[in-house]
Amino acid sequence: MYLKGEFREKETATRAILDLKAKGFGPDALDVFSNEPIEFAGGVLDRPSRMSLVVVASALAFCLLTILFVRFTQYNYPLVTGGMPLFSLWSTGVVFYELTMLGAILSSFGWFLWESGLIRRKSPAPVPEVEPGMICLRVRCSEQQEDIASEQLIEAGATGITKL
Repeated sequence: MYLKGEFREKETATRAILDLKAKGFGPDALDVFSNEPIEFAGGVLDRPSRMSLVVVASALAFCLLTILFVRFTQYNYPLVTGGMPLFSLWSTGVVFYELTMLGAILSSFGWFLWESGLIRRKSPAPVPEVEPGMICLRVRCSEQQEDIASEQLIEAGATGITKL
């Protein structure tokens, strides 16, 4: 279930967001819609991101998998090398580097799509209609949290509250 609170000023919308966060509504339950860009202060509507962790971990995984694959392919078939080493870091270092960067690039692109919600299978949330000059705060809540959310929106200064 979704509630939509309409605000005329950024300060009242900020107060509503902070009050709802204090009552246990997480950053994923709150969305702001407006016809104009709104810049909130730090910590008001921040959402955690794990992109850096995913990118570094996948780059390391790609690097290790590349090293194992190159070692397997070079030692899997016996070759006559004439006394030269079969595995040379100079010749394979470029391959390690390039595939490590490929892993980092692919994982950052994939994680961006995941965090933006483009590839997640969730039920689509209703997008409220926004009148010019208004700020809409959409709150995802359960039936039990409906009274708490609407009370917080009214106390913060919402001009109208509707169910979506």
